[in-house]
Amino acid sequence: MNRNLNDLVHGGSEAVSPDPGDDPEAGSLHDQLKVFAREVGVLYSAERVRRLELEHALESAREMYVATMKSLAHVVEAKDPTTRGHLDRTAHYGLALARKVDPELAERPEVAYGFFLHDIGKVGIPESILCKASPLTELEWVVMRSHPNQGARIVEPIPFMGEAVEIVRSHHERFDGAGYPLGLAGEDIPLSARIFAIADSFDAMTSDRPYRSALSTEAAVKEILAGSGTQFDPTCVEAFEELAAEDDGFVLTGRARTPSFAAI
Repeated sequence: MNRNLNDLVHGGSEAVSPDPGDDPEAGSLHDQLKVFAREVGVLYSAERVRRLELEHALESAREMYVATMKSLAHVVEAKDPTTRGHLDRTAHYGLALARKVDPELAERPEVAYGFFLHDIGKVGIPESILCKASPLTELEWVVMRSHPNQGARIVEPIPFMGEAVEIVRSHHERFDGAGYPLGLAGEDIPLSARIFAIADSFDAMTSDRPYRSALSTEAAVKEILAGSGTQFDPTCVEAFEELAAEDDGFVLTGRARTPSFAAI
């Protein structure tokens, strides 16, 4: 009698909780949730496959674009036998200097693209001007100096080129504003183009040309140092001087002057 009264007062200490399995509606909801979970899993897997396929397609397109641009760049280089290996060497010098000046900048793929493709606009320059052994006339210089803009127009439509476009356009700008095509000065010139201007000039100085013999490494380094603050960014020149002094393979000599550029 006391136990029954206590159960009534406290709600029954031995009361049993309802079993969800005894509720038909709860069971149906549980089954629906399982079906929904399976469908979500299928949709996720399908979306992942589509994403991977898209990434593969984009990578294939990137490789195709780069291969086409490299072929065009080599066509330009082949026009003038005296520039054989110039694209590879300047890319080597440019990337080494970029790592010294700004390591994060050097890791961007588009920077390597820009270094290698810097002269692609020369594909539109007549060979009579491009390969002329004697000094260019004033009119011929106007044509020659159009190649940065021509190159930028070739590269610009390719979506992933990014900063490469400005390297191609600005690699003949000077730190003092006396360069071309836009007459940019100082930090208005993209850092990557300021870096590459040194790489491009150094390789030109240390290579034979129809109108002059190559300078020695020492003489070319002195020329770069002399251009600090006028033709070149002083900070980049300082980094270049350190690299040249370290002598750890930075300066290409002998067979190394025609490396196989595999960075892009």
